[in-house]
Amino acid sequence: MKHTHRPGVLPRTPEDPSAPLSPGTHTITVPHGHARVELRYHVAGSGPVCLAHSGGPGIGWEYLRMPGLEDSLTMVYVEPVGTGDSGRLPDPRDYTVATYAHFLHAVVQHLNVPRFALLGHSHGGFVAQRYALDHPAQVTALVLYDTSPVADEEFWSAAVTAMERFVKRHVEDHPEVADYAATLTTRLGLLDDDGATAVLRTLMPAYLYDYWGREAEFAPARRTLRMYAAPSLGEEPPFDVRDELPLLTPPALVLAGRHDFICGPRWAALLHEGLDNTELAILEEAGHLVHLEQPARFDASVLSFLHAQGVVRGPRNS
Repeated sequence: MKHTHRPGVLPRTPEDPSAPLSPGTHTITVPHGHARVELRYHVAGSGPVCLAHSGGPGIGWEYLRMPGLEDSLTMVYVEPVGTGDSGRLPDPRDYTVATYAHFLHAVVQHLNVPRFALLGHSHGGFVAQRYALDHPAQVTALVLYDTSPVADEEFWSAAVTAMERFVKRHVEDHPEVADYAATLTTRLGLLDDDGATAVLRTLMPAYLYDYWGREAEFAPARRTLRMYAAPSLGEEPPFDVRDELPLLTPPALVLAGRHDFICGPRWAALLHEGLDNTELAILEEAGHLVHLEQPARFDASVLSFLHAQGVVRGPRNS
């Protein structure tokens, strides 16, 4: 297989600061109300441009590195406002899907690329849907990865129920999972960043299909996960674009792990049924982090779709 390599460390400053798509870490300043907020994004790879928005809200972007896609695409990873070295909003109530879409558009304008592919994972998929609805002409193709068109009370109740099933399956061999369902409902806004990070790292095994069977492989990633508390304080109605899906014109790949407890096949099917121009891919032996668990299959699915849309010249050779 071509892509067993780990993601390389990106330079903290871009190779060419005057070139918005130069490999490395870039910083722009984005107007937001009366404030001006710094936002970082990271460029890796070569080929057509694909912007990637990570999940959360409040999870550090690093987990979403996709080295196999970097072989065929110029990946632009947004470091969402409120996380990492990006700036913080003066009012944490402003951490909304619309705000993230606003900051994403600022990156698009800075890059000055007329059209691009857009990948959103989990909560980042909410942002990608909102962005593609608001700016359809600029998005050549959309990858909606382990996400949903709705995150209402039923969505969260289903996630808790699925977590309870996970606990029942594993608590005998791994007693530490006994509190996972309660931990899932922790109000992160009452914690500091270290506390929010501890919650995320605690729960990571539930986001994977077979964490303990591959613990030597996944434990280092678990130790590097970061979560930031303030973005969970955003105030907005429950996300729901189901009625708008027929208006979402860019072709979309809806991709989910078969065993994703939070954004699994049920919610992928809602997207697939609501969109007019879509392809559905449910990947086996994977949970919420398919690109870590099944990278070759994940990359092949994404690149095959983008090839069919004319975004990349051909699928990656495996």
